[in-house]
Amino acid sequence: MKPIITASECASESAGPRPPVLLDVRWQLGGPHGRPDYEAGHIPGAVFVDLDAELAGPAGSGGRHPLPDPEEFGAVMRRAGVSRDAPVVVYDGGQGWAAARAWWLLRWTGHEDVRVLDGGLAAWRGDLETEIPTPAEGDFRPVPGALPLLDADGAAALARSGLLLDARAAERYRGDVEPIDRVGGHIPGAVSAPTSENTGGDGRFLPAPSLAARFKGLGADRAPEVGVYCGSGVSGAHEVLALAVAGIPAALYAGSWSEWSADESRPVAKGPDPQ
Repeated sequence: MKPIITASECASESAGPRPPVLLDVRWQLGGPHGRPDYEAGHIPGAVFVDLDAELAGPAGSGGRHPLPDPEEFGAVMRRAGVSRDAPVVVYDGGQGWAAARAWWLLRWTGHEDVRVLDGGLAAWRGDLETEIPTPAEGDFRPVPGALPLLDADGAAALARSGLLLDARAAERYRGDVEPIDRVGGHIPGAVSAPTSENTGGDGRFLPAPSLAARFKGLGADRAPEVGVYCGSGVSGAHEVLALAVAGIPAALYAGSWSEWSADESRPVAKGPDPQ
């Protein structure tokens, strides 16, 4: 199954006999909360999910957006109407990072039919509504482990044995600037692969052949395994999604740079080269 869906496909399926559960995950790093925008207008039937409170655990030694407790995540999904055998479509305001985080969590915990709305709400051409839905309780029970997950040691090892992609902006990878975390730079051996280069100006993913060519150019075709990290595991999920569109399986280092850089015993590389 394709991991993304177009707005026209989503509209058609929503009007069909097996409509997907719609999750609205509007969120911006350091920006205003997404709930007011959701209440002002959302795709009919969509349920709001709070990335910071419901798709992440409390910030701490595990990073700024550590994975949520699986049982708590499952309860959130059931309240949103998610069931094991029902399709799910996730969208955000258009950047795709937050929607990809929800997609990755659902896939990681065993849901097999989850797609991201390509281009987010900006791509939607149908009506919006302000009514807050009250869906019937779903039956989804998370079983973590369906997608590969890396910890810090695993990311360090993969950077040497395979291909570890750094999905942050290139200037953060190089260590020129670091607006959020303790120190700038990258995991030694990681290759710079900014998430922003996976999409066009409209926020939609590049065609699968273009993405495959991009990742091939970064060495994905020669690597026995591919992994991704970012600042806190959000944009990294978007890169894992882009790799999936290209047909390349990849692991996510969920703690990402926010976890790695907080540990002063971990080495830090700077500059444009993996090292």
